[in-house]
Amino acid sequence: MTVSILNATATSLLPICIAGEWRLGTGERYVTRYPATGEVVAELNAASVADVEEAVAGAYRAFLSSGWAQRKPHERAAVLYRVAELIRSRSEALAQRQRLDNGKPINETRALVASAAATFQFFGAACETLEEALTPARGDCLTMSVHEPMGVVAAITPWNSPIASEAQKMAPALAAGNAVVVKPAEVTPLMALELAAICEEAGVPKGMISVLPGKGSVIGDAITKHPLVRRVSFTGGTNTGRHIAHIAADKMMPVSLELGGKSPTMVFDDADLDHAVNGVLYGIFSSSGESCIAGSRLFVARSLYEPFMDRLAAGAARLRVGNPADESTQMGPLITDRHRESIESYVAMGVEDGGHLRTGGLRPHVAGCESGYFYTPTIIEGLTNSARICQEEIFGPVLVAMPFDDEDELIEQANDSVYALAAGIWTRDYKRAWRVGRAVQAGNVWINTYKQFSISTPFGGWRDSGLGREKGRLGILQYMEQKSLYWGLNEQPLAWANAN
Repeated sequence: MTVSILNATATSLLPICIAGEWRLGTGERYVTRYPATGEVVAELNAASVADVEEAVAGAYRAFLSSGWAQRKPHERAAVLYRVAELIRSRSEALAQRQRLDNGKPINETRALVASAAATFQFFGAACETLEEALTPARGDCLTMSVHEPMGVVAAITPWNSPIASEAQKMAPALAAGNAVVVKPAEVTPLMALELAAICEEAGVPKGMISVLPGKGSVIGDAITKHPLVRRVSFTGGTNTGRHIAHIAADKMMPVSLELGGKSPTMVFDDADLDHAVNGVLYGIFSSSGESCIAGSRLFVARSLYEPFMDRLAAGAARLRVGNPADESTQMGPLITDRHRESIESYVAMGVEDGGHLRTGGLRPHVAGCESGYFYTPTIIEGLTNSARICQEEIFGPVLVAMPFDDEDELIEQANDSVYALAAGIWTRDYKRAWRVGRAVQAGNVWINTYKQFSISTPFGGWRDSGLGREKGRLGILQYMEQKSLYWGLNEQPLAWANAN
């Protein structure tokens, strides 16, 4: 059965995918809303704990009986290539649906759809070119190292970049031969459902994919605790990631956790100002700041600070906050009104702690979207790195700017955070860039650019920013177990058992 939700309306209940069966969930009914207007986009029943049991049990049966894991790598790869083709053939419809799902500007959702297609293509190639290892002989044995699928794995994805995040987990998991249970964010279930339907149409066997929308505290918890789930890949908040890690420890289960960030961006006195201003603006205000790698702490060399901040504030004020359907919009709404209120409380906290607004801090009027959850790009100055607003993740379009005097002080402040996900460096001095790039503690460092990604390059964080890595050619191995094989070549029986 081929299912598409692209033409679904808010007046029809959306089915969810439970071990290949498309039916209504048995959990509570709820609606998702377009953040730009507050209008209902979809109505569906959440999954229930009983649906989780059915999905995981069905996934395990499919893993054992469908033959997917036993297919030759190039055969699985052919299906993933077909997934990529189908995504591209429906790219505009998917991008428009993604826009409604979480309110991102249409040009950004088009990029996310293209990223999802490229991810399935990349892991198809990784699958069919993955090599096993013939290890050096140390005795009368031929020794080999091979990798095999785990069985049932879970992907728990966030609301800020659904289709791209889901592809980054589903593609390598399927390439490795696993069945996948996807738990999308409660407020953005649409793209996971559509990807599941596309995968089925492309030839992934029935039952190998489930999509279970609902509350993370209920559905995500039940999935993570299920004894048949052998790996969880989670992207989201640090507190939830820590909870998942505790469950995983009890199960002796590996996890990948891509969590929060409070990333420093460092502008030295020799930086190319045109590049640095544009890069800092993009690093914090694109995606309305709802990004784990947003460059939310800005450190500028004191001699450059005032002229740089003048240009930065002027650039921020020129950014176009508006209707996500408008091709010229650079910043859309925040995901919910509640999230906007949280961001506003952080800005108020920063002002109470002695900071002052250089620009922003307002709810703008957007014609035709008066009920949307918009917020202007905001820059706060006058605080030190120890302020709460500098230490806690806001996940919105709020930048805290601070001057620095020397490199050692800068590195100390940049590393003074429980997070260590990303960092940005702006300098013409390649030796300094190398020195600071190696000294800053972060899983990802951009030099004279920011927020650029490649599916071929591993991504992840240190400390409270997570565990493990996604992406990269070897990302497929995150979803496989390693096994060693020893082939005896000795001509005589093992001597130990010989009788005297």
